[in-house]
Amino acid sequence: MYRVIGTAKSRALRVLWMLEELGQPYEHIPANPRSDGVAQFNPAGKVPVLIDDGTPITDSTAILTYLADRHGDLTHPAGTLDRARQDSLTQFLLDEFDAALWLAARHSFILPEEMRLGAIKNTLRWEFETSQRTLIHRMSDGPFLMGDRMTVPDLILAHCLDWALTARFPVVEHKLTDYLDRIRQRPAYQRAMAL
Repeated sequence: MYRVIGTAKSRALRVLWMLEELGQPYEHIPANPRSDGVAQFNPAGKVPVLIDDGTPITDSTAILTYLADRHGDLTHPAGTLDRARQDSLTQFLLDEFDAALWLAARHSFILPEEMRLGAIKNTLRWEFETSQRTLIHRMSDGPFLMGDRMTVPDLILAHCLDWALTARFPVVEHKLTDYLDRIRQRPAYQRAMAL
């Protein structure tokens, strides 16, 4: 059985949600970043951490990719053009959505107060809105980013959109708000959010 370390209010939600989508059993240990329960598996103190057969795997995207490949679901096969498109979307979301939200969080409550730059958040919001306009041109007409099949970047995008709304980063594209509304109806998403 997998063990997932990290609170559901962190990127650990992505892993918990994926395990729910895959129907895989897991134990959830809702530890905070940099706590003793995390640091013993990840010296950086970051969550999530997935423990599989005694081996810790860190970084939510690495964990999602590992689980998708291992279970042959929520992904396209390695070495295919669809996988290249999937990986490209994943990288885009990490660079343009996740990075902006993480930098805003760092300058809101993570960094020591004397190191925070409050004005940077205005620039990050602008970049986030610009990235939304770019993304909608890359989205399929299907229910998911790549069409009729949910893949790894869907979990990242939905998590980032939820995070954005919590952080008061406007989701300005209707295609994205409609997308998030559909995703939030998924039973696996709802089970993970209930944690």
